[in-house]
Amino acid sequence: MADADTRLMTRALEIAREGDPSPNPHVGAILADGERVLAERFHEAAGLEHAEGAVLREVGEQAKGKTLYVTLEPCNHEGRTAPCVDAILSAGVARVVIGCRDPNPHVVGGGVERLREAGVDVVVGVMEREAKALIRPWTKFITEASSYLSLKLAVSLDGRIATRTGVSKWITGPDARLRVQQLRSTRDAVMVGINTIVADDPGLSVRDVPGRSPARVVIDSKLRLSRSSQVVASAADIPTCVVTTTEASRPLAEALEECGVALIRVPATAEGRCDMSAALRELAAREAVSVLCEGGSELAGSLLAAGLVDELHVFVAPLLLGPRGRPGAIDWAGPENPSEAPKIVDPHWELCGDDAYVSGLVVYPRKVPRPASGG
Repeated sequence: MADADTRLMTRALEIAREGDPSPNPHVGAILADGERVLAERFHEAAGLEHAEGAVLREVGEQAKGKTLYVTLEPCNHEGRTAPCVDAILSAGVARVVIGCRDPNPHVVGGGVERLREAGVDVVVGVMEREAKALIRPWTKFITEASSYLSLKLAVSLDGRIATRTGVSKWITGPDARLRVQQLRSTRDAVMVGINTIVADDPGLSVRDVPGRSPARVVIDSKLRLSRSSQVVASAADIPTCVVTTTEASRPLAEALEECGVALIRVPATAEGRCDMSAALRELAAREAVSVLCEGGSELAGSLLAAGLVDELHVFVAPLLLGPRGRPGAIDWAGPENPSEAPKIVDPHWELCGDDAYVSGLVVYPRKVPRPASGG
């Protein structure tokens, strides 16, 4: 039975990655008769049926006496949909196998306990590490009220993001750029500093891959964002916001708002820049569970220095650009010793065409006790 539980939970985790459920977590569910799969579903979008309810509705009366596999503990509270525990009990499911417990601190009364009280055989913790990894962004969002932050860098072998004349298109090849599009399509928001907008005028939309374009976020303490920029010109089509300080010019803010750009004001740091810890909390309050930061170097440096980056994605091109006149990919003082440096734990390496791509969770041996600032 243990082998069958692992195999079926592995499949539930695979299908759970489908859909676009934010600000809800990714969840997959399978209804099985022994090792035979009767139905499988995933949570498609917020407001729609949860995976458990969808799979039980599909099989109908066949669910009685069968086993339900679900990657996350079934909910026992009323939200946008009815509690999944009610559906499981009504269907007469005999056994429920769960990947991980619900980390939501606002949930009163666990689904596991209610199922057990009703006589259902419940197994918790099958493929638990993988199940927790699946919902890691949502876990931070729901427990810390802050967006989960991924940082993307595209660099040369010597760590540069542009030539000495400022040209950056293109350092990496088409395969790496396609992977970046895939990363964007799975995030709620993509974030850049104002210097990136001024230098490159990116559109920051999703191209050449399936999926929606995330909201665009520009960190801009002085409100230098031009109304002729691509992100402002397309603000009616793709949600766009500017994070600025509480001291920023009101007339400039109103001019951007007239173009359909939302304004988020956060406290200013001692240097007059945006407090990025506050910015991530404000983005979470607007249901941005996961954010992908794509630069520039000053913003990346401040985020890393403050320990705010949760995940790192670095594309390394096999070319040399030289150090003169241009900063590296990350503009910061950095650690005094390698042992104090932020690093990727359990890095995943792969090739994207001619470029190397490394990604993974970031760990901080020693966090610098100062606020992060941007823009």
